[in-house]
Formats: sequence, structure tokens, C-alpha cells
Amino acid sequence: MLSESNAEVVLRRRPFGSRLLGPADQSPRMLRFRVQTLLTIFSIGTNVIGAVVVFVLALFVLPGPDSSHDLVVMRSIAIPAYFLLALVVGCVWSTRLGLRTTSWVLEDRPATRREQIATLQLPLRLTLIEVFLWLLATVTFSLLTLALQPESVLRVLVTTFDGGFVTCAASYLLTEFALRPIAARALAYQAPPRRLLAAGLKARTVFFWAVGSGVPVVGLMLTAVLALVQGDVTATRLSVIILALGTVVLVCGWILTGLSARSVVAPVRSVRNALTVIADGDLDVRIPVFDGTELGSLQAGFNQMAAGLRERERLRELFGRYVGPSVVREALSSDTLGGEERFVAVLFVDLTGSTELAATRPPGEVVALLNRFFALVVDEVDAAGGFVNKFAGDAVLAVFGAPTELPDAAGSALQAGRALARRLRDELPEATAGIGVTAGIVVAGTIGDVRRYEYTVIGDPVNEAARLTELAKVAPGRLIASMAAVNEADPAEATHWQPSESVTVRGRFKPTHLAIPTDEAS
Repeated sequence: MLSESNAEVVLRRRPFGSRLLGPADQSPRMLRFRVQTLLTIFSIGTNVIGAVVVFVLALFVLPGPDSSHDLVVMRSIAIPAYFLLALVVGCVWSTRLGLRTTSWVLEDRPATRREQIATLQLPLRLTLIEVFLWLLATVTFSLLTLALQPESVLRVLVTTFDGGFVTCAASYLLTEFALRPIAARALAYQAPPRRLLAAGLKARTVFFWAVGSGVPVVGLMLTAVLALVQGDVTATRLSVIILALGTVVLVCGWILTGLSARSVVAPVRSVRNALTVIADGDLDVRIPVFDGTELGSLQAGFNQMAAGLRERERLRELFGRYVGPSVVREALSSDTLGGEERFVAVLFVDLTGSTELAATRPPGEVVALLNRFFALVVDEVDAAGGFVNKFAGDAVLAVFGAPTELPDAAGSALQAGRALARRLRDELPEATAGIGVTAGIVVAGTIGDVRRYEYTVIGDPVNEAARLTELAKVAPGRLIASMAAVNEADPAEATHWQPSESVTVRGRFKPTHLAIPTDEAS
């Protein structure tokens, strides 16, 4: 069993960038439960933390007059009551909106285009609910403070608005994170919409810089204005204020920058891991598309590229079955295979009595027999490094030394001929075939038209091998070679052959000195 690479493990265990989001093939019910749980935890957690920070800053840190009795009562009763009410309303409102928008997930069906768009816009819509509740809190408490203690209204306004702004920004990023698996399913069966359904990278970077750094700094400046207006802030109190607000600014900036960076890095990292898997030779990889920005287009583009590579490899494999892997490699490495002279060895195999077979057996049996015959030929030719150039009815032409050069083309062809003759006797006794082997100079290359190429070899050795096959059909071992091939072969292979008579075969004017295997002669 092959071991998985680190990239494959990451893609399988964390397809959405985090173990919290589960595997890509989780059931619809588990997916909805997981996402809803994360959304609830993130929403309550961020808003509780944001409310506590705002309360502490407004009550203990920012400069201002001492609170009146009525203002103390408001802080003790109205603020907690509103906070609890807002949590309940926000959770119920957000849950109902989320369930309605993602109902197609439980139905276990692809999302329509409208459902896809609504799902990708869901993080923004959920965040707008929180924005509304924070703005309502800002207006409500500012008006109450204005009525009870007007000089404290600016302090309440600044802290509630700034705190709510930063809290909602963090909640948006966490909501977008939690909804990645559902966004991936929404984008799985349809291409991403042409227009971005979320802020682009540039807009997102500027926005979260402004929220994480700009808004807190503005709050710090307004705090300085409050200190100047009050006039009686001591140096110690001012130092405490600056240290506290500086800490809040740094922490808020760090959290928002980290969350924003993770939202950008996760899609890029998924593409990087998938590229590593492809570089290792595994083209059967697809990454979930879970982002509605340019990064989602990047993920979708990668999947299209991987699909193209798979299709190319499939066509290459299919092409190789028709013309041979060596021809495919040559065709991909150059525009033309040319028409060059090569020294090659040629092996020709032809079934005996194929016409009688076709007349006496059903067509299905004839085809099955031919396929068994061809399978044996291809096995031995491939094992010896040769190239099956063509199937011609019940005959096979194999070439050794083109298009890929061989150090001992003649020896390889002779070895393949001996092995093939032995296997045909043992594994295909119901049919006989003649095998002819020779060697010489041919022209190897493409013939045909620019619209349709065929790779082949042309020359006297091809004709000679075909004629030797006719002689081999009536020879005892059904295998005859030319001494020209034996003389060119490596001595280790040549020892398996011995000279025989000279014959002028049909279509040639020069006699061919024949050779037969030594085991046949004995």
C-alpha cells in the first residue's frame, strides 16, 4: 500500500482548512449540526467578549464625570437586560435565517443559482443582524445617557460604536469560516457567479485594516478629546487610559488581522497542497471551492486545470493504446516525427488458415481468438522493448529500434520471436502462426496528410519479414529469421540461432540467408 504524502493527508483530513469543519463527505445532517453549533458559539462568544470590553472601557477606563444614581441604575439593569434580550433575539433570528437559506443542504440536492447566491451572501446577512443590534444598543444607551447625564453621552457613544464595529467584523470572519463546508457544496455543482459575492482581496484588506487599526485609533483620539474636555484628568489616570486603550487596539488589530489572513491563506493553501499532490503524479484530485472572492475563482480554476490534465492523460493513454506509448512520447516531444533513416529489426506474425477459421467458426469465437493471439504478441513485443506498429487483419507488424532506439534491436526482435513462438505453441494450440524476423535500414516516420498522420516504417526489411512469415508457416518451428538479423544481434542471443539455406523470397531479387533457432534444429 502506497503511503500518503503530507499534502494528501491535509486535503483528506482538512479539506476546508480546519479539523473543526469536518470531512468533505460528511452527511447533510451532520454538516448542518456542525455548522450551526459553530455559528452559535462564535456569535455568542464574540458578542459577549465585545460587550464586556465595551462595558469595562465605558465604566472604568475612559475619562468622564462620576456617574449619577440614575445612570448607575441604567448600567445595572438596562444594559444587562438589553444584552440578554439581544443575545436571544440575535440567536433566534440568525438561526432561522440560516436554516431557511441552507434548507437545500438537508434535502441533499444541488443548490439552485438563487440558493447558491443566497448561501454565499449568508455571512454578510448574519453579520448585518449583529450590526443592527449593536447600532440599536448605541442609539438606545446614548439617548438614555443624554437624558440622565448629558456630559457622559460621548463616552457611551464612542465605546459602544467602536466596540460593536470591531465585534461585528470579527464575527463576520468567524461566520465565513464556519460556513465554508456549506459554501463548498453550493459551489460544487455550479460555477461561481461571475460577479464577486464578497469583498475582493483589495477591499477586504483595506476594510479590515480600518476596522482592526483605524477604528480603535479613532477611538483613542476621541478619548484624548474627552480628556481635554474634562480638563481635570491626572497624569496617572491618563497613563492608565492610554495603556488600556493601547492594549485593546493591539489585541483587536492582532485578532482581526489574524482572522483576515487565515481567510486568505486557507484557499491558497488548499491549492498549494493539491498542486503538491499533482506534482507527485496523482491527477485524481479536486479541492472544495468555498470562497466567494477571487480566491474562489483560483480554487475553481485549479479544479478546471486538474480536470484538463486528467482528460489529457486519459487521451494520452487512449492514444497510446492505438499507436503505442513510444509514438505518443515522440509526438508530444516534437511537432513532427520526421522521416529519418533508422536501423531497425522487424518482426512479422501472421495466423495460418485465418480464412478457414472465419468460415468454420462463429464471428464471436474468431474475434476472441484473435484477441488472445494479439495479447500474446503485444506481451512479448513490449517485454523486449519493441513497438507494435499495426494490426493488419490477422497479422501483426512489430518494430524494434523505432521510434525509440534500442541498443540491440536485432537481438531484442530475435528474443521476442523465440518467446512468442513458444507461447503460441503452449497457450494457443488451436491456431498456428508464422513468425518472420529480419533487420536492416528503413525510413521511419509519419505518412499521410496534415489532417491525419500515421507512424510507420517503410523499406525492404518490412517486405522481407512478411515473406519470411510465409515460409515460417510451413517450417517445423513456425519461426524463421534472416542471418542479417542474427549477425547484428548480441552474441548472447546469436548463439540461439544457426544458419540454414538461402532462399529468394517472392518480390525480392537478392537471396535471403535464413536462420532457424538451434533448439528447432536439434
